[in-house]
Amino acid sequence: MYRLVLLLLLPFAGLAQTTDSLPPKPKAPAWGPNDTIIVNIITYQGEVIPYRELENVWVSNLKGDALAIAIEKYNRLRNAVYVTYPYARTAAVTINDVNAHLQTIKDKTARKAYIKTREKELKQKFSDPLSNLSVYQGKVLMKLINRQTGNNCYELIKEYRGGLSARAYQTVAFFFQQQPEAGL
Repeated sequence: MYRLVLLLLLPFAGLAQTTDSLPPKPKAPAWGPNDTIIVNIITYQGEVIPYRELENVWVSNLKGDALAIAIEKYNRLRNAVYVTYPYARTAAVTINDVNAHLQTIKDKTARKAYIKTREKELKQKFSDPLSNLSVYQGKVLMKLINRQTGNNCYELIKEYRGGLSARAYQTVAFFFQQQPEAGL
């Protein structure tokens, strides 16, 4: 019986392939901890798309040196605005609050007392940070306050401190090539 089974299976033995004769399976690449690139994505109409912000591109007819100077001026202004914009917003809110409160006060001495208390609070809060600003940042701050309130700094000083104080600040500002009267 053993021989009979062997005779029947022998013709089929040539058809069977061994694992040695099969082509080798390709091995999965060995991924290391730094082989995966993590990218930001956005979803657009249900599709996930890789997302990346590119650097600014400067399109200009200026030559290399002039373009570099223009970029430096832009970066200087941008950085000055980053530093001074929170102060300008705070000044606008404070000025609007003071103006609204002064509308209710009719007595001149009470108005002066209220302005002095608010000025004392603001000096206590902002004297140190504002004294560290550069002259250029001070110019930018004056422009931003003008933009936020609609009044130039000279008019604000004249309204709250008086004309003589405003003229004194105007004279000091003249020596630093600033013009609070112009507001620009």
